[in-house]
Amino acid sequence: MSQTNSSGVALSLAGRVALVTGGSRGIGAATVRLFRQAGARVAFSYRSASAQALALQDELGGPEFCLAIRQELASAAEGGSLVAAAVAHFGQLDCLVVNHGVWPPHDAPIGSMTDAQWATTVGINLDSAFGLIRGAVAQMQKQPAPADGGTRGHIVLISSTAAQRGEAFHADYAATKGALISMTKGLSTELAGDGIRVNCVAPGWVHTEMTESTLNDPISSKKVFGAIPLGRVATPEEIAGPILFLCTPLAGFVTGEVFNVNGGAVLVG
Repeated sequence: MSQTNSSGVALSLAGRVALVTGGSRGIGAATVRLFRQAGARVAFSYRSASAQALALQDELGGPEFCLAIRQELASAAEGGSLVAAAVAHFGQLDCLVVNHGVWPPHDAPIGSMTDAQWATTVGINLDSAFGLIRGAVAQMQKQPAPADGGTRGHIVLISSTAAQRGEAFHADYAATKGALISMTKGLSTELAGDGIRVNCVAPGWVHTEMTESTLNDPISSKKVFGAIPLGRVATPEEIAGPILFLCTPLAGFVTGEVFNVNGGAVLVG
């Protein structure tokens, strides 16, 4: 019986540069770590968690390999500025992961939701995503296609189960995350000829700082867990894995897809 190579299948991003938004904590930080393990140089944004961001930068080799960029992301212009900063530092951009976002934890009935809340959620979750994508695509289109015919770039948008089934009292959040799915579908066909793959990862509940207050509340947590067939919430690392896969050559024939990573929750009414 012949021996087989037991070293496993490598998910390599060697020679690639990635930009991950909201990378100092939660899903973003797990994604930054995993991309570095896969060999990519990574820029990531943060808004206020300076200590965590700089610690992560140092942990992963310093600015030569991992760059923390402080950047507000509440408008298209700010999204474009972040892309420009990443390209200025690393000279190229091959992968964009639009991970940042806001989920107002308090219930807000649509009849009394304020203009300010709506505008803030749309600005952070959608307007800045537009600016990021516009800047990233323009950069990727400038870069030569790989000699082996591989992809020129990957874009992964982080959406939500709320985008697919709605979320009562959180219409602002659901609307913006639904828009990201629509952008995934449209841009995947628009950019296919440029060798740019556009996909979406749709997490359900994940244990992060943003969800901690809800998950620590006995009443709300019981409701959350009861709607997840696997009976628990995800870890950030369980979301980062599919994000990485969608940026590797193994996903070279995947575009326009919504990758549900939610323990089966999207199937529950």
